[in-house]
Amino acid sequence: LTKAGNTRARRMLVEGAWTYRLPARVGLEIVKRSEGLPENIRAIPWKAQVRLCQRYRRMQASGRPTNIVIVAIARELAAFVWAIATTIPVTSTKAA
Repeated sequence: LTKAGNTRARRMLVEGAWTYRLPARVGLEIVKRSEGLPENIRAIPWKAQVRLCQRYRRMQASGRPTNIVIVAIARELAAFVWAIATTIPVTSTKAA
């Protein structure tokens, strides 16, 4: 994750990466919000959550500084966001 590009997007990724310190789980609100989504799209965030929580713990256990760990998690989180964005088909909202 470099300092090039949109600072707000980078900040959101870094702030979101802090949540991976906690164990992976799915709350009731997330379950309600994801109803109606295809299973292949719902599987990507769960895979990301499990992987990033494990990666956070593994990197912390190896003695890496916390900020380095968080930025590494944020970079991988960006890749998962991209995977979801490319999986969802683009629909046109223009009238024919």
